[in-house]
Amino acid sequence: MKKTINDQCIQNVDLDYAYLTKHLINLLNIPSPSGYTDQIVHYVGDELQKLDIPFHVTRRGAIRATIKGRHHDLDRAIAVHLDTLGAMVKHLKKNGRLKIAPIGTWSSRFAEGARVTIFTGQGPFRGTILPLKASGHAYGDEIDTQKIDWDHIEIRVDEKCRSKQDLVQAGFDIGDFVAVDAAPELTPNCFLNARHIDDKGGVAILMTLAKWIVEKKVVMPVDCHLIFTILEEVGYGATAVIQNDVVEMVIIDNATVAPDQNSSEYGATIAMMDHDGPFDYHLTHKLINLCVENQITYSRDIFNYYKSDAASAIQAGNDTRTALVGFGVDGSHGYERVHTSSLLSVATLMGVYVQSMPTFARDKDNLAPLKGFPHQPVRDLIQINT
Repeated sequence: MKKTINDQCIQNVDLDYAYLTKHLINLLNIPSPSGYTDQIVHYVGDELQKLDIPFHVTRRGAIRATIKGRHHDLDRAIAVHLDTLGAMVKHLKKNGRLKIAPIGTWSSRFAEGARVTIFTGQGPFRGTILPLKASGHAYGDEIDTQKIDWDHIEIRVDEKCRSKQDLVQAGFDIGDFVAVDAAPELTPNCFLNARHIDDKGGVAILMTLAKWIVEKKVVMPVDCHLIFTILEEVGYGATAVIQNDVVEMVIIDNATVAPDQNSSEYGATIAMMDHDGPFDYHLTHKLINLCVENQITYSRDIFNYYKSDAASAIQAGNDTRTALVGFGVDGSHGYERVHTSSLLSVATLMGVYVQSMPTFARDKDNLAPLKGFPHQPVRDLIQINT
């Protein structure tokens, strides 16, 4: 046992690494592009049932689970998203191939060469995304000069299809979902390479945290909701599943590792601001202090081209304090890489966080007097005489 900054005795966060990596690989191998997430909802739901954690599912599939704390009037939430990038069939081409449109924001550059599953009314089919000019033997240097965009790639289906009619007869149609293989590889030195680590890394973290809370009988001061959204990659993730009883919410998602970023590939990253503006000052700095007090490796960063479930929750009208904690992902929205030490740092921070007191007791009321409203630090104003 040791103490946090709010003088609460907390239990050491001892996480099941094998459980985390096992379920992360399993999650990565479940196709779940935005709009086609039912299978992964069942997977997470089955695991919550095994842990005997009560939960409900919205009409479209977002999950809201609840682990009870000592008090029930200052609920917190931790949110991740189950959906990933993907594509949809846009046109059946005369050459027997499929034109596609992206689901979510990602570059066709990373789509080239991917193995995919096309989900049709006749069942799933396999295929490969290729540039229109894919063979140097056929096109020479033109393979290096063709444009890179979604109009210059196509799916070669693994069926005997040489015409649009062949595609129709096989069962392909406009609007079929396309899931891109994750192809995960975990190296002996703990690097995981795969597509869709965003945000299945977060899902694995939250599942591992839930297992630890239940099995270790962790005492939490308030109820904690585990939120799994299904439409984050298209901007609508947390619009419906967050309710008025949630006074503060932490999002777990990827942190962008790049030369001009400050995200940590081997620790937790606290996001100060993203494309939609600053995260809550007090909740964010509370998480920073928890890292310092509990010797959790962390960094701070700002994400200019990034939107999370925090924004969708606020835009839906929720007056909820929000913060974002990221695990370091190199090559996000492409072929991604994470080191498992970063996943564990985020999970450890969340383990400390759920044992801490809520940021402000007054937040239990939607509207309250000015008395007790917090201050942000400011320097003394200097009066200038004119």
